[in-house]
Amino acid sequence: MENLTLIIPAKNEKESLPTVLEELKKYNLKIIIILEKSDITTIEAIKNYNCKILYQVNKGYGDALILGIENLQTKFFCIFNADGSFNPIELENMYYHLNKENYDIIFASRYEKNCSSEDDTIITYLGNFIFTKLGNIFFKLNISDILYTFVMGKTQEVKDLNLKCKDFGFCVELPIKAQKKKYMIKTSKSNERARIGGKKKVSAIRDGFLILKTMTELFFK
Repeated sequence: MENLTLIIPAKNEKESLPTVLEELKKYNLKIIIILEKSDITTIEAIKNYNCKILYQVNKGYGDALILGIENLQTKFFCIFNADGSFNPIELENMYYHLNKENYDIIFASRYEKNCSSEDDTIITYLGNFIFTKLGNIFFKLNISDILYTFVMGKTQEVKDLNLKCKDFGFCVELPIKAQKKKYMIKTSKSNERARIGGKKKVSAIRDGFLILKTMTELFFK
């Protein structure tokens, strides 16, 4: 997977990020970590690992990912969590779909047959179910887990999407714009692990509103 770069947005992940990077050592790929300069403890925790660090000037989950995308130089990219919830074993199957079957973007899903999540709550499950259904109905998205941003794809294609959303609305902006561009999209099975730190950094109500706002804006464009 030498043509693959992982984009890992990290915020206050000093406990989990070193474990994630240790797991990734056996894979032949590149890694970009996006951090805030003020996050000294996380920066110090990963100083001995072979990865590129980009410092985020602005705020927001989407802003961090856009910064990572702008700095990609490999043929393929993957958005990867810093909290240990994504299993790197699943990278190989996603990479196969891109490199051998010539899909444009692969969306991992926790809700296909024989898939699971150790991190989901009833609130996040219901929220994701509703937003996924909205994506299926209004945008004809054929994916089953719209808010699970374990995504791998072709670098040039994602750059061509001109992604703008700086917050968690990014989660839906990416698949919706990919569908509008008529990209070849595939779902890949995933089993989400429990977060190492055990704490979500998402506010269900606030971020749910931002996601709905993004979907509404994209529908009327």
